[in-house]
This record gives sequence, C-alpha cells and structure tokens, in this order.
Amino acid sequence: MNFGRSLPPAFFKWCEHAFIGTFIQRQSMWGFAITETIHIIALSILLGSTLVVDLRLLGYGMKRQSVAEISGILNPWTWGAFLVTVITGITMYDSEAARLSTSGPFFYKIVFLLLAVIFHVTIHRKMTGPNAKQGTATAKVAACFSLVCWLAVALAGRAIAFL
Repeated sequence: MNFGRSLPPAFFKWCEHAFIGTFIQRQSMWGFAITETIHIIALSILLGSTLVVDLRLLGYGMKRQSVAEISGILNPWTWGAFLVTVITGITMYDSEAARLSTSGPFFYKIVFLLLAVIFHVTIHRKMTGPNAKQGTATAKVAACFSLVCWLAVALAGRAIAFL
C-alpha cells in the first residue's frame, strides 16, 4: 500500500532531514529506542484506561461506581497518554518518513487511530457521560467498537516493524 503517492517524495525526505528526524535517526545512538519506549508506555496507559472504561460499559468490574465516574477519573490519563503518544509518534515518523509512506501497517494504524479518536470524542463520550444509561445494548456495542479500534491501532503499530 502506497498511501504516500499523493505527496511528493520531497516531503518525506524533508521530514527525515528536519532536525527531529536527523537527531533521532543519525545523531543519537539511543534516540529512537527511548522515543519508542515512551511511545509504547503512553500507548499502554491509553489502552489500559480505555479498557477499564469499556469493560465497565460492558458490565464488568467496578460496579460500585458509574461509568461516568470511572470515565471522569481516567479521562485525564487517557488524553495525557494520547498526547504523549502523538508527540512521540510524530517524532518517530520524522525519522523514517520515506519508509512509512509505503508501509501498509502504518496506513492501517493511522486509519484506525482516526476512527478511534473520532469515535472516542463522539459516541463513546455520550456513552460514558453523566446522562448515559448503563447496561444498554448500544453502550455494549460502543465499548466493543472502541476496544477493537484501539487494539487495532496497537497491533498495526506492532506490525510496522515486521512488514
């Protein structure tokens, strides 16, 4: 899959030769590894906080608290981790933009990331808000879709290294 066809190759070379791309890939022995480690830790926090909320939406665990309470407690962790994940992801992208422009798994990671974020700020937010009805079929479907999207982001990201 070559989703980079619509952009000129000069764009990808520019990314790789920009300060961040050059520093991470060529001037720092540990730059990429440290950035990737922070990226994975932040993604784990994001997935973990989303998993707890989605499991509660499905009716599992923490039944003394409402979905809205749990979501309210974990939302700062979710969005903080998301921010760190995006920053480290852009940093890693800049170091190998040309290769990623033709990577199928990277394309799917971005597609699922966009789906997950759009879903999270629209439907998922309504399902976990203060006026949400717990235990409905709609809430359970929303939880499943959320889990599928976020796990697909993680799996596609992992596949980038191998495909």
